[in-house]
Amino acid sequence: MLNPWFSLFLASFMEVCWTYSLKALSMQRIKEIAWAHSLGQPALLLPVLPLLAYVGFGLANVYFLSLAMKDIPTATAYSAWMALAVVGIKLVDTFYLKQALSWQSIFFTSLIIIGVLGLRRVE
Repeated sequence: MLNPWFSLFLASFMEVCWTYSLKALSMQRIKEIAWAHSLGQPALLLPVLPLLAYVGFGLANVYFLSLAMKDIPTATAYSAWMALAVVGIKLVDTFYLKQALSWQSIFFTSLIIIGVLGLRRVE
């Protein structure tokens, strides 16, 4: 059995991946696929990959979060899961998508982390 905090970390990582698969998802492109012709040419099915990732990461997220919540108090697990996901999303936005990082966003993200650490300490 996985350590509950490691399961929580994995759930948060899956949440970050799920979020970006949702961002990449285009139902319009999926609707435009000519399914009869695409089966012989796998490259034409590329618009389906974000949908498959969305489902896979979503299921993995729920699975690992449910494992963590068996041993970690619910409020602490949920708060830590969300805080880790917010930090992960912010890191991807900043370093991969090259979005600006402001002192205000660092400050408020730090408040989330401090709140989670405080919950962990009192529960």
